[in-house]
Amino acid sequence: MMPVSAPGIVEQTLPSIVYPQLSASLVNMVPFIPGVAKLITNADFEDTSEESQPFTVLTSKSFSALVYQTSELDNATLKLTFDPNAIRAFLTQLHQRYPQHPSRQEYIRQVTARQAHKTNDAKLQSQFTLQALSTISLSANPEATLPPPPIADAVLHQSVAQDRLLNQIITRIHQSLELPVILSAALEEVRHFLQVDRLIIYQLSPTPAIPIHGDDQSPLPSPQSQGSVTYEALASSEISSVLNHPAKACGLAAVDIPPSALQGLTIPDIQHTLAKDVRDSLQSIQVRALLLTPIVVQSELWGLLIAHQCWHPRQWQPEEQTLLKQVGEHLAIAIYQAQLYDQVQQQTQTLEEQVTQRTQELQAALMAAQSANQAKSDFLATMSHELRTPLTCVIGMSATLLRWSLGPLTDKQRSCLQTIHDSGEHLLELINDILDFSHVQSGKATLNLSEFSLSALMQQILQVMRDKADAHEVKLKAKLKIPRDRDRFVADIRRVQQILISLIDNAIKFTPMGGKVTLRIWVETNTVIFQVEDTGIGISPSQQPHLFEKFKQLDTSYHRTYDGAGLGLALAQQCVTLHQGWIDVSSVEGQGSIFTVQLPNQSALFYQEETSAVSLSGGRIVLIEGNEEDATFLCDMLTAANYQVIWMVEASAAIDQIRLLHPIAVIVDTQLPAQGCLSLIRRLRSLSGTDKIKIIVLTPEGVSKDHQRYLSLGADAYLLKSLKPEDLLRKVEVLLKSASVI
Repeated sequence: MMPVSAPGIVEQTLPSIVYPQLSASLVNMVPFIPGVAKLITNADFEDTSEESQPFTVLTSKSFSALVYQTSELDNATLKLTFDPNAIRAFLTQLHQRYPQHPSRQEYIRQVTARQAHKTNDAKLQSQFTLQALSTISLSANPEATLPPPPIADAVLHQSVAQDRLLNQIITRIHQSLELPVILSAALEEVRHFLQVDRLIIYQLSPTPAIPIHGDDQSPLPSPQSQGSVTYEALASSEISSVLNHPAKACGLAAVDIPPSALQGLTIPDIQHTLAKDVRDSLQSIQVRALLLTPIVVQSELWGLLIAHQCWHPRQWQPEEQTLLKQVGEHLAIAIYQAQLYDQVQQQTQTLEEQVTQRTQELQAALMAAQSANQAKSDFLATMSHELRTPLTCVIGMSATLLRWSLGPLTDKQRSCLQTIHDSGEHLLELINDILDFSHVQSGKATLNLSEFSLSALMQQILQVMRDKADAHEVKLKAKLKIPRDRDRFVADIRRVQQILISLIDNAIKFTPMGGKVTLRIWVETNTVIFQVEDTGIGISPSQQPHLFEKFKQLDTSYHRTYDGAGLGLALAQQCVTLHQGWIDVSSVEGQGSIFTVQLPNQSALFYQEETSAVSLSGGRIVLIEGNEEDATFLCDMLTAANYQVIWMVEASAAIDQIRLLHPIAVIVDTQLPAQGCLSLIRRLRSLSGTDKIKIIVLTPEGVSKDHQRYLSLGADAYLLKSLKPEDLLRKVEVLLKSASVI
């Protein structure tokens, strides 16, 4: 056979006469190797025409060896090596010798694949060495005989059956979380495999836990008060049950468990190894021999796995001890897995209880909030009557005394009457602001629409605010940029006046003497823009986010200089939102501020309210919406209103469908990805046949300056997703019946 010797490879040269013994020793090693082992000899290739010399190769992940004969100068020698490189080189040469035999090459490849890449397991290599020496010594003695082959077959069969049993236990652990089922089935199967009379699990109490320290000097606590037998498997009904037995079950109740028990305890015959009191305890439960192994869960002794032989002594074999130890380790995994599952279940139950409790608390809080809201409404109603009525009398009587006194008034008297009158008017104004703000914030406020002149509105506002501007020595002026044919506008004029008066009043208040406040008004596409600019103290960037908060003063130092309750700007923003408009501010500290308000024309709603309700005639509408929940809501609502709705998800593929369907309107979400909404509007307005289709854009809650951008590109209207269904449907209907913008 070809040599594999090379520098760095360790081989032992032996007489060729001992080859049969070494080869047999390798064959006998197979049952003792854990996992998969591969064996190949020259006998596997005897049907080939080539002449081969004897060799035997054994490969596995824990032990590999090669023995082969070679001829050097007509002198036959025997080589034995455990070197991984030498074995791999030998198998490579063997593989190359049979290019015409694929099946042989495949088997050689499998043998090579099992080759370990590190030093052999020391115990296995020692076992092989001792076995080889024993076999060689037997061959030297003519009267000695080798063990018959059936013994090796029995050992191999036992090893396979043991592996099958462990695999069954592992599979059951992976497939189930029911610990009683796993433990009961495992006990019965292992008892039957070992052919013992009784197999039990002695479980220690959860507290106190017994940590595993590995200290052989301190004994473990006695199990007498530590637990009981929780599971058992019996060979027959003649064997007495020790289930739930607290003391004698483990057979060691009379003594402390030594630390060596953590490695397993073997007693072949209690008559020769134990004291009398211990023997009496074990004989009372029919124990003659026992085998014990610990069940250690997360480094803590959970219990003991104990096998009892009841009627006769038993010499426990090493493989039986190993099997019981492996079973104990797998059961520990199952127990830990069940503990984790119980913890998860307990945490889930606790979480559910907390959610239920929190839900109840929220419901109680909601009821309390509703009660508080009702109490607030009742209080405001009372304030409306009980405060405004006497204040009106105070203001009216003080004004009467100032004009038509029954006698001459001194300067002091007139000054006091004027103070009473002014304070009463200020208090009434404050109460009115609180009532208006609460009414708008509650959602009960509605728009009282009317058509009015923007230029006339500007004159009214200037007339109302002129006196206050003069009193503060602030110059108030206006700039109107409105064509005569666009002077008419539809909105709630009282709310618009509130917005402008709040902004101008705020500007005058914070503008020093000699400063200037300017009101500008101009009209853009279907909207009006109001702008109030002052040369006052300005607002710092850190304070601007808090401008529109109710009862908010930006600086505590202003309390002594500037009056007001902090409701003006908050009420103005609420009125703007009620019109579906937006308000914005830009300011430079020390230079002044500019407040800009945009309000959409409400003409479509106004004319619709003046006419009778228009009956629905139906029609086809294309909806482009990426959110399934919003799309379902709109489809259901429009379908119920006798419209035919075609829902699409992406704007990029909608153009061809729209040209084919000829809808009366297209409703598109502004939040489509990749600016899909803007691109769709541009294309629809640029293509013939789609340029006359009504386009409605859906915007999220809140106000945004982007509304004007969509309208300028060609959208006919925008709708807030937060609108109530009836309001949304009514606005869609009005748009489709009129060219006006909502």
